[in-house]
Amino acid sequence: MEYAENILGTIGNTPMVKLNTLTKSLPCLVLAKYETFNPGNSTKDRMAVKMIEDAEADGRLKPGGTIIEGTSGNTGMGLALAAIVKGYKMVCVISDKQSKEKMDILRAVGSKVVVCPTNVEPDDPKSYYSTSKRLAEETPNSWYVNQYDNPSNATAHYESTGPEIWKQTEGKVTHFIVGVGTGGTISGVGKYLKEQNSNVKVWGVDTYGSVFKKYHETGIFDENEIYPYITEGIGEDILPKNVNFSVIDGFTKVTDKDAAIYTQRLAKEEGMFLGNSAGAAIKGVLQLKDHFKEDDVVVVLFHDHGSRYVGKMFNDEWMRERGFIEDDVKSAADLINSSDDKPLVTVKTEELVSHAIERMKKYKISQIPVEDSTGFVGAIDEADLLRKYIENKDISDLPIKEVMNKPFPIVEKNTSIENISKLFNRDNNAVLVKLDNDSYQIITKYDIISAL
Repeated sequence: MEYAENILGTIGNTPMVKLNTLTKSLPCLVLAKYETFNPGNSTKDRMAVKMIEDAEADGRLKPGGTIIEGTSGNTGMGLALAAIVKGYKMVCVISDKQSKEKMDILRAVGSKVVVCPTNVEPDDPKSYYSTSKRLAEETPNSWYVNQYDNPSNATAHYESTGPEIWKQTEGKVTHFIVGVGTGGTISGVGKYLKEQNSNVKVWGVDTYGSVFKKYHETGIFDENEIYPYITEGIGEDILPKNVNFSVIDGFTKVTDKDAAIYTQRLAKEEGMFLGNSAGAAIKGVLQLKDHFKEDDVVVVLFHDHGSRYVGKMFNDEWMRERGFIEDDVKSAADLINSSDDKPLVTVKTEELVSHAIERMKKYKISQIPVEDSTGFVGAIDEADLLRKYIENKDISDLPIKEVMNKPFPIVEKNTSIENISKLFNRDNNAVLVKLDNDSYQIITKYDIISAL
């Protein structure tokens, strides 16, 4: 009979899969090391178990202990599975930019999850680095994993992932490309492959807001390069000890938008339901196309599974809010499609200014058309109201007709965005669109900017 003694026995020996559609413009063979076949659905299972076993061997982790780690989700999952099998408690410290699915999955396998803010310095007491260390100091019989500086991280990939890739490609691999976060995967695999063939090129995929690429090229740790980014699982605002820059031939940076779009494209065009870093990785491969020749064998490693990003990169509304989906907006009708079932908010000429202010607050709007029995006769704008309030503190008790401006221009729904844009000026911040049922909707400057 064939079976594993426990779930940890199924880690490794993941398949290699040829990419066909997204890479058809490349002259070479591109193979994906498909790490979602690990039981925790990511490559982090490998190093999670290695770090635990090494800590057990040298006494850092004792029976009945508590494992504490700062994680973007995947390492936490691998550690949690091992903790279950080996009888440890697990505390995962995670940043608030990570997907809800990751947090829910960690809780589902019995981990305590502590969420920390993303937009703080690494040494800030609230950061997930600092919080992990503090919890380890405060918790009796605990072990702080520190995957960033723990050498067992890279060793796991040197001992397993690298040899698997070499064997699966029959030693024909010419390039290895992978997203870089803690640095364990690229450093361990890169070291092994270069020991077998020093001509193998190793490329890291970085993200904008991370320090890796510039540091590798110049030796300068530029704090000005550090800013918040959306892409999960790659990039850092620190230099982990696990990043062995000597085995890395270069980095290419991928934008948040491209990483998100290519995450979707992998699913829709290759049938590969993968995580955010996979989108960044395949876009990185495409950006490096000038480095490949016809007989090359390029291996790209895909870290984790798409189920952890259903509410983000696989949610079109989430993508649209961040400008990652480019809708084809040509006319007024395209702009108001999402709001044409909502009634237009207006005020009457005889209502008081205070009524208009209440409506602005309630509906979170900045402009309101003014109407009387004949139709639209004026408009109210928050900037103009503020200016008039400074001049006259009793303005809120005045009727709208005494403070209103000229009415907003009215256009047909097929009017082009270009022509609508020409109607905006210093004195006019909105346009009304007449619909087929003789109702109206409003287009503001913000709507135009959002559509660009």
